[in-house]
Amino acid sequence: MADPFLYNTGRRSRYGSLGYEVQIEHIKAYVCSPSFVTDKAVIVIHDVLGWQFPDIRYIVDLIAGHGYVTICPDFFKGTDPWKTTDHWADFADWLRHHDPMKVDKEADVVLKYLKEQCGAKKIGIVGFSWGGMAVHHLMLKNPQLTAGVSLYGIIRDSEERYNLLNPTFFIFGEKDHTISYDQVTLLEEKLKQYCKVAYKIKVYPGQVHGFAQLKPEDMKPDDKPYIEEARNDMLDWIKMFI
Repeated sequence: MADPFLYNTGRRSRYGSLGYEVQIEHIKAYVCSPSFVTDKAVIVIHDVLGWQFPDIRYIVDLIAGHGYVTICPDFFKGTDPWKTTDHWADFADWLRHHDPMKVDKEADVVLKYLKEQCGAKKIGIVGFSWGGMAVHHLMLKNPQLTAGVSLYGIIRDSEERYNLLNPTFFIFGEKDHTISYDQVTLLEEKLKQYCKVAYKIKVYPGQVHGFAQLKPEDMKPDDKPYIEEARNDMLDWIKMFI
C-alpha cells in the first residue's frame, strides 16, 4: 500500500500546545478553551497518527481561538497510533484493530464531559482522514452532534451512509489517491437523493491527503492558499450551525 501521507510527516516542526490534557473516564483527551466563557464546543477526531501528533493539536488550538471549547480525545484508547516508521504492508491489519466506525462509546463519554463539565449546549465535530470516517459515521448515528466536518475521510461500504442526521461538510483534496474522484461523485449523487439536512462537498485543487491540518511553517507555498481556504471553510461551517 502506498503511503497516503505525501507530505513528509517525519519533518514536522515542533509545536508548543496552548491547552492541557485531562482524563475522562477510560480515555485521555487534549482540551483547549477560548479566553471567555462559552456554551459552544467542538470535538476533533485525530487521524491515524493519534491525538498527540503536533498537527492535530495545532488544529484544536486554532478552533478554540475562534470561540469554542475544543477537545481531541484519544479514540485509540491508549493503544499505539500508526507511526511514520511502520510498514504500510501492515496497515490493513492495524486498521482492523482501530475501526473508525467503533467510536460511539468514546463519543458519548466526551459529549457527557462537555455538557456536564464545560457547560456545552451546542457541540460540533471535526475529523481528519481516519477521523473523517469517524465523523461520517457519527453524523449518521448521533443526533447530539449539531454539525460535522469530515476532511478526506468517508464511509465506503454501507448503503446507509447517506442519511445524515445533521449538517455535514465533506472536504477533499483533488490529488488524494486514497479517495477517488468517482467516490466523491457517488457521495454527492447519493446525498442529493437521500440526505434531508444541509450538506456540502468541496474539492480543493492540487491537494493531497492530509493537506488541511498542516501547521503554517510546514506548508508548501503553492498549497498555502488552498489549506487556508479549507480551514476558513471548515470554521465557517462550524460558525453557521454552532
